Amino acid sequence: MPATAMRASPLTSLFDGWSHPSYEIRVRQDPIYLWGSAGITQDFSQPLTLHIRNDLFGQQISLATKVASGVQTPIGTLQPGECVSIPLQGLSGVSATCAQYESVVACLVRE
Repeated sequence: MPATAMRASPLTSLFDGWSHPSYEIRVRQDPIYLWGSAGITQDFSQPLTLHIRNDLFGQQISLATKVASGVQTPIGTLQPGECVSIPLQGLSGVSATCAQYESVVACLVRE
């Protein structure tokens, strides 16, 4: 981590008023699940969407999806301040890693 303290973007508060499950996760070099788990043995069948927003003052993160068979598929990267929405149907997990330092990622699950 650089000498300066990490700050949360003021845009992260956009998630504060939403009534659906929302949360923030600190992403580092080891993969962390933004949704789901390595221990989930069935794919999710509900038509939900995971909305992901990388902090404006964060670092680039890499995203991957996982299915119940254990197969992980890299889906790309998010730069600081970027967002993506991932349909969760047919998945058992969505993970993220940050190659350098760390980044705070805001997540929201919606129908």
